[in-house]
Amino acid sequence: MGRIVQKLRLFGLAGLLVALSACATPEVAQGLNDPYEVENRQRHALNRDLDRFVLRPGSNAYGGILPQPVRQGVGNFASNLSMPSVVMNDLFQGRIDDAAHNSLRFLLNTTIGLGGLLDLGTQNGLELRDSDFGETLYVWGLREGPYLELPGVGPSTTRHAFGRVVDLFTNPVSYMVSTPEAYIPPVAKLGSVLGNRYRYGATIDSMLYESADSYTQARLLYLENRRYRLGSAGTTEEVYDIYEELYE
Repeated sequence: MGRIVQKLRLFGLAGLLVALSACATPEVAQGLNDPYEVENRQRHALNRDLDRFVLRPGSNAYGGILPQPVRQGVGNFASNLSMPSVVMNDLFQGRIDDAAHNSLRFLLNTTIGLGGLLDLGTQNGLELRDSDFGETLYVWGLREGPYLELPGVGPSTTRHAFGRVVDLFTNPVSYMVSTPEAYIPPVAKLGSVLGNRYRYGATIDSMLYESADSYTQARLLYLENRRYRLGSAGTTEEVYDIYEELYE
């Protein structure tokens, strides 16, 4: 009961944010806002070491042991578990069509798709129309805020960072499932992260270890991809951010 009360408090905070920003107009930020660059670079170095000593070798072992169809199934399953949160954000943003579309996708993949292991939705014209609470805050008119490099998470902004936290609690799967089943979502997410790191290994290695300034490169790629995604919000165009998927 205590966990549910905590979630309701978060929804109350979300409602307050709606009230404060109801008259605001969404606008994609431009330029660079990085007042914490010194601290961000320190955290970037920590994240790069985390990748070098944990994530990269772990993903190589994961990819070497499991065949591609199994890795794809794990990624599909993890993505399907996040769909209730995506639908809630669609509703927060007033995108009823996207909410209905993603709900049908979730229903199809959860039932006939064996809990999401098979992505039958995409095969039947119900591709993922992704969303998150950071995007919801953008729609409500909240500003992007300074750029942040979060330890163990990677590139972000203050708005996106807050959205990530809220997304942990807007998914009913995270608090309606009892132990030990409650461990399934984070384990599936870990498998998805390792699979993405293995799949995009060459690109990520080039950015982290071969570029002259990996911090600047990561910041540029993240901000360009994130802003483009927000500018495309509400369309059917898919914007895939390697680094967001990797660290989230």
